[in-house]
Amino acid sequence: MPRYALVLEYDGTAFVGWQRQDNGPSVQAALERAIAGFSGETVVTTAAGRTDTGVHATGQVVHFDLVRDHAPRTVRDALNFHLRPDPVAVLQADRVADGFNARFDATARHYRYTILNRPAPPVLERGRVWHVPHALDAGLMAAGAARLEGRHDFTSFRAAQCQANSPLRTLYRLAVTRVGEVILVEASARSFLHHQVRNMVGTLKLVGEGKWSPDAVAKALAARDRAAAGPTAPPQGLVLTRVDYPPAGDGQG
Repeated sequence: MPRYALVLEYDGTAFVGWQRQDNGPSVQAALERAIAGFSGETVVTTAAGRTDTGVHATGQVVHFDLVRDHAPRTVRDALNFHLRPDPVAVLQADRVADGFNARFDATARHYRYTILNRPAPPVLERGRVWHVPHALDAGLMAAGAARLEGRHDFTSFRAAQCQANSPLRTLYRLAVTRVGEVILVEASARSFLHHQVRNMVGTLKLVGEGKWSPDAVAKALAARDRAAAGPTAPPQGLVLTRVDYPPAGDGQG
C-alpha cells in the first residue's frame, strides 16, 4: 500500500483541534472526509502534532496509506478540491517509505506565538494573534525565555490533563523578538507537553509586564508545580510552523 505524507496549512479557529472528537469539527475529520471523497477509501491519518482548539498550522505533517497508487500532485490537488470550504490546504504531498511515521519519526517541532503589542485591537490579524494593549519589554521576556532552554522537568508548564509519560523535555530554542508592534516567541523541541508553549508564553508575558523578573521564571521551573508558573496564553496566537525529519524519512520532500 503506498504511503503518503502531506504538509498542511490550516486556520484552527473553526476546529476543536487536530484530533477527531465528538464535540465539534476537527482538522483530522475534515482531511479524512476529503481523502474518502477523492479515493473512495476510508483511512485513518496520523499527524506530527495534535494541535489544540483554535491553534493554527503552516507546516503540519500527516501520513496515511491508500490501496491505489496516485501521483503526489494528483493527491494534493484532489484533496484541496474536496477540502473546500474547510479552511485547510494541502501545500505538499509526497510518496514516502512504508515505515515513515509523521508523529514518531519527527526530530523537531517548531512553533511560533505572535503577540500584537499595541493599544489598537487587531483587525486583519484577528484570531491569529494575542492582543496585549499595554507595553511589554521584549528584552526582559527574552532573558526569561533563556532560563527555559535545555533539558528540564517542565511540570510547571504542563497542563493538568497532559497524558505524557514524563515531564522531561529538551527545549532546543525559545527566542523572543520584537518587530515593530509584534512580539514573536519561537519554540523548538523534539516534542512538547500539552499546553507547554502557551504556558511558557503566558509566563513570559508577566516578565514583559515587569510583574516577574527573568529569574522568577527559573524559580517557577524549579518548583515543578503548575501553580508556580504563569497563566495559559490564548490559543489563537499559536502556529505549528514546521516539523523536521531525518533526511531518509523526510515527509516534506
